[in-house]
Amino acid sequence: MMKTNSLEFDAQALREKILDLAMRGKLVKQDPTDEPASVLLEKIKAEKEELVKEGKIKKSKALPEITDTEKPFDIPDSWEWVRLGEVIALISGRDITKKDHLSTPDVNSMPYITGASNINNQGIINITEWVNNPSVIVEQGTLLLSVKGTIGKIAILDIPKAHIARQIMGIKNIYNLNRDFQKYFIEYYVKELQSKAKSMIPGVSRDDLLLASVPFPPLEEQSRIAAKIAELFALLRKVESSNQQYDEFKKMLRSKVLDLAMRGKLVKQNPDDKPASVLLEKIKAEKAELVKEGKIKKSKKLPEITDDEKPFDISDSWEWVRLGEIYDFIDYRGKTPHKISSGIRLITAKNVRMGYISVKPEEFISKTEFVERSTRGDVVKGDIFITTEAPMGLIAINDFDEPIATAQRLITLRKVSNLQNNKFMSYFMQSNIFQKFLNEKATGSTVKGIKAANLKQVLILMPPLEEQQRIVNQIESIMKMIN
Repeated sequence: MMKTNSLEFDAQALREKILDLAMRGKLVKQDPTDEPASVLLEKIKAEKEELVKEGKIKKSKALPEITDTEKPFDIPDSWEWVRLGEVIALISGRDITKKDHLSTPDVNSMPYITGASNINNQGIINITEWVNNPSVIVEQGTLLLSVKGTIGKIAILDIPKAHIARQIMGIKNIYNLNRDFQKYFIEYYVKELQSKAKSMIPGVSRDDLLLASVPFPPLEEQSRIAAKIAELFALLRKVESSNQQYDEFKKMLRSKVLDLAMRGKLVKQNPDDKPASVLLEKIKAEKAELVKEGKIKKSKKLPEITDDEKPFDISDSWEWVRLGEIYDFIDYRGKTPHKISSGIRLITAKNVRMGYISVKPEEFISKTEFVERSTRGDVVKGDIFITTEAPMGLIAINDFDEPIATAQRLITLRKVSNLQNNKFMSYFMQSNIFQKFLNEKATGSTVKGIKAANLKQVLILMPPLEEQQRIVNQIESIMKMIN
């Protein structure tokens, strides 16, 4: 079954929408008694001149006027468009030489924030290094932004002081504006920053921030906006948490259903069903005929199944069988496919999910290359896909009516007889029983993978054909209720 996951709860998209509404002045009502942003900007300008006069900040060069083309949308009358550099003090980080790095703090050292790796997705700072001789010190309350490598990690410093490296910039709130509103604006602006990133290691410059055109509300409205965003984001987190818990519950239920099904405990056995041993003999005979006709290659004889390999007892009418005895294997080992914008659809391990195929990423190859790759066998509707590594063991049935090509890290299992129920086999392969067999036959330490020769030896269960269909019907009935 193909899925796009378009109906899934997309918390990130909702966050972005909330921020977009906030920055357009559409999240909270304007209050006509609020002091307009134009007045606030005049106060900031006067305060800035005083701070320069007192030597507390350096005089900065005048920023260019904002043009109409830099105003992407309309804002309320009480708001103003400003350059971000007009309302913040920006602090650029500086690297500290290795000799001054410490893995544990001492009385003279200072926490060292080196980059995005120190900021998690919840905006929490994790200190792993300390330094002596700090030169760029930021104080508690400073907004931190990762600007090199991973762009857009945001946090507010919650410790007294720290030194920041050049992968970080600090935004100091010297004009007592609403810090949370500033944080939310930067979060809103991250995509724009990422688009400005240059070089092989992405990075943004001081000017990318200082010259940013910012929708600037009255101070009181900044507070109301920040409070409303915080309220909505908290609600989203609750929904996300509930969704994750529900997804885990559904996953556990699916796993239990498959486990019961594959142990013969989901439907009743029928003594009138032809035993799997008879079915298996017919399948083997049909496979031998296909080999004789040259339609499939003869495979190496697989070892007999020992009692030690059987993890549990099964009904007398069921049989254990090796995967290679009842399936023809089609895999592609060769050059990396040349992808084009349209043509023959290419399915890779990235498209296979557990139980279905995703059309994302959508990739294609030319018809000429498709014909060249088809020497190992064409993939047809109903075949089973199994990923062999990174990750290993994802299972899906090919549901495409159109011709498709496959790539590395994916093996196609073609049934050798119409006496096989691929839906049942697919469910078995998704079960913990089969996945455990895979792991036992896998190789590799860092990245586990399974070779075709080992996959052929993995055990699979064979109930009577009629019972296979009853099991499939029951699984699908329960899965509908779970979903």
